[in-house]
Amino acid sequence: MANETRAIDVSELSSLTLLALHGKIAEELRSRGITRTLNNPVGDLAEYLFCKAFGWQQANNSHARVDAVDSEGIRYQIKGRRITTGNKSRQLGAIRDLSGAHFEYLAGVLFNENYEIVKAALIPCAVVVERATFVANTNSHKFLLRDDVWQASGVRDVTVELRRVIVG
Repeated sequence: MANETRAIDVSELSSLTLLALHGKIAEELRSRGITRTLNNPVGDLAEYLFCKAFGWQQANNSHARVDAVDSEGIRYQIKGRRITTGNKSRQLGAIRDLSGAHFEYLAGVLFNENYEIVKAALIPCAVVVERATFVANTNSHKFLLRDDVWQASGVRDVTVELRRVIVG
């Protein structure tokens, strides 16, 4: 087994190819019962893409409700979702303490099975509050990044900007 991993040279592969390969590996691990989810590394990738595309400063891990801040001090919570044939849900990760106004915008991105960007948006907190649903057992809000979100007031489609980052 150890020799198998040494024989695979992935250094020449593009970032997008590596992410697609990760997706296939995650599916196989799940089918073998080794893992229970296919979503990793969605959150980290979403944060990377938004920060790189817009020059935001990524918050350190101690900021539970803010993921990035721009040069004007505007705060962003960043969420991503990988849509697969086995799970077509567009539910983003839990949003904690939504009424606490910890962020001005939710930056949301949808990926396909191969981690290609399907759609991305900057969503004002007011839109999130209006559309999110409270989930008592997790003491958080759930938000579905449905297609109609892009028509809501103040929402900005940033799909093109994020796709420019993940080219190679």
